[in-house]
Amino acid sequence: MDSVKPSAVTPRKSKFARTVAKVLHLRAASGIAPVDGVQKVVAQEKVKDDKHRHKSAASRPQSFDINDNDEHEKSLALEVLVAKLFASLSSVKAAYAQLQYAQSPYDGDGIQGADHMVVSELKNLSDLKQCYIKKQFDPSPDTSLVLADIQELKSLSKIYEIMGKKLESQLRLKESEIMYLREKMEESNRQNRLLEKRLNQSGHLSMPGNLRQSGLSPSHFIAVLRHTDKSIRSFVKLMIDEMKSAGWDLDAAARSIVSDVAYWRADDKCFAFESFVSREMFDGFHLPNFSLQEESPPDKKNQQQLFFRRFTELKSAKATEYIARKPKSTFAKFCRAKYLQLIHPQMETSFSGNLNQRSLVNSGEFPDNSFFATFVEMARRVWLLHCLAFSFDPEASIFQVGRGCRFSEVYMECVAEDALLSENAPEADPPVAFTVVPGFRIGKTVIQCQVYLSQLHTKVNR
Repeated sequence: MDSVKPSAVTPRKSKFARTVAKVLHLRAASGIAPVDGVQKVVAQEKVKDDKHRHKSAASRPQSFDINDNDEHEKSLALEVLVAKLFASLSSVKAAYAQLQYAQSPYDGDGIQGADHMVVSELKNLSDLKQCYIKKQFDPSPDTSLVLADIQELKSLSKIYEIMGKKLESQLRLKESEIMYLREKMEESNRQNRLLEKRLNQSGHLSMPGNLRQSGLSPSHFIAVLRHTDKSIRSFVKLMIDEMKSAGWDLDAAARSIVSDVAYWRADDKCFAFESFVSREMFDGFHLPNFSLQEESPPDKKNQQQLFFRRFTELKSAKATEYIARKPKSTFAKFCRAKYLQLIHPQMETSFSGNLNQRSLVNSGEFPDNSFFATFVEMARRVWLLHCLAFSFDPEASIFQVGRGCRFSEVYMECVAEDALLSENAPEADPPVAFTVVPGFRIGKTVIQCQVYLSQLHTKVNR
């Protein structure tokens, strides 16, 4: 038997082994296995699938974190861009405020600086627009966000500073206007006092010297009434000054005359004192003898001539001189009666410290002082108005408006314009609080009474 040589067998086996290994490798790679190797190949594929699944599971959270970081960075970048946008807009507003402030008074350097700032910020806004379009976001968003907030706060601070300067300038302007108007008011008050003094000293009415009874008209009565109003106000002013000097509580005194009245201004309380003086002085005006007990009513036939003669006699006379010359005249009796009726003993005591003036008047004499002289001049005006009223045919009648009545422009004139012009008035037409000066009727002519309108604290039954 021939022996087998290794040299003949080994190469053939090596070549075969390499071929088998190659085939097995290809089958294993393609997933094809011989029948007896099915379980082994499937098991290997299951292991590979498990490994692939574990790898996918491990890689999936890592991919989610990357996307979330991108969204956060994008959101932060947009937030920074918006912050820069608002900061730049605030700078533009501050520059515009500076531009307005520099115009009045004119400041050339300030206007030029504000103009450069506006141009610079507009360029900055254009750059921000390009950054947004090209998606060129800030590399350090946290720092930029803080800087944008600081810039915006600085711009707001500058705006408030400019507003403060502007308000200070307006305040100085208003203060100068107030000083100017106050000086004008003081000058007007001085002129008014001078004219009032001259008017009181003149003692005569601006009426024709040849005025006849047949030529009387309501306009003559209105002229005398206006002089009477002025004389009443002059006396009321003097009386209030005396009250202040004597330490009176003017609020309490006003409440004792007219209670439960809401005054538009504190100075309006003078109308309450004017109402009191008018009420006492015009008491009995509708009677021919003016409530003088000692005087008998004149004859009806000669009544008009008598009263017109009295009017003519006294219209150009000085009151103090007239009563000194004729202390027993009807007018002197009228002055005596009205003084005792108007000036209460307690009032006179507080003014002069005694009742000497009252005793002097009761005895038929008259005091010689400015207070009594002002009173007598007021009494002369009221007396002249009464004489003129009974010189008409038919005679003029007097009327006044009750408390709580509705305001009517036909019969009333409001002494406080605030009542009709104020926007804070709870009603369009506040009711009548009290009558200041009565009104009159002469035939078909109505002369308005002067009233004070105000809301009443207590309801009035109508």
